[in-house]
Amino acid sequence: MTATFECRDLGKSFGSTQALRNVNISIAPGRVVGLLGPNGSGKTTLIKLANGLLSPSHGEVLICGEEPGPESKALVSYLPDKTCMPMWMNVEQLMDFFQDFYADFDRQRAETMLDRLGLDRKKKLRQMSKGTKEKVQLIMVMSRKAKLYLLDEPIGGVDPATRDYILDTIIRNYDPEAVVLISTHLISDVEKVLDEVLFINQGQIALQASVDDIRQQYGKSVDEYFREVFKC
Repeated sequence: MTATFECRDLGKSFGSTQALRNVNISIAPGRVVGLLGPNGSGKTTLIKLANGLLSPSHGEVLICGEEPGPESKALVSYLPDKTCMPMWMNVEQLMDFFQDFYADFDRQRAETMLDRLGLDRKKKLRQMSKGTKEKVQLIMVMSRKAKLYLLDEPIGGVDPATRDYILDTIIRNYDPEAVVLISTHLISDVEKVLDEVLFINQGQIALQASVDDIRQQYGKSVDEYFREVFKC
């Protein structure tokens, strides 16, 4: 079975700074994976490489066996770490935009989630709270029938109730044949939805393991084990 997401000796440098060094990863379909590391560890760089927003300095990234490009972009649904929706749009216009731009956008799925949120579809994005904008953006991203969902800090900077909503939305709406890669440093919040974790620090993968293996082998939660591995 071809891995949905794979890195082979991947490296990325910005001038003299090495953001990623010799990263090797293989993730099979059907996994929810936490990309966990301190701030500045290389999480966002890795996600941008997977999304084709950056090019490797060496090595390669493969999405369903393909290097990032027009073919892979049709397989990847990306949630950036900052809200990037046009603030002048209302929700109805945003759905029109996604439907025009992405062939795999499931409008019915988006409408069902928006109804659950109880959101007025005529309301402009600029009139919404930060948490509501985060929810709407996530709904758009999770309404695509993608093979790889790249979610960069989806629960950062929002209240606990919004975090719960976001995590529940992710689990309810991803294709079980897809991979969800969640980048975060809020490990205790996201741990309950993860099958597997990647620990990254100073641009290198320190660990790739299933959540169950960590709990069985070390007798600790992922959050506890992470704190032990990366303690100052």
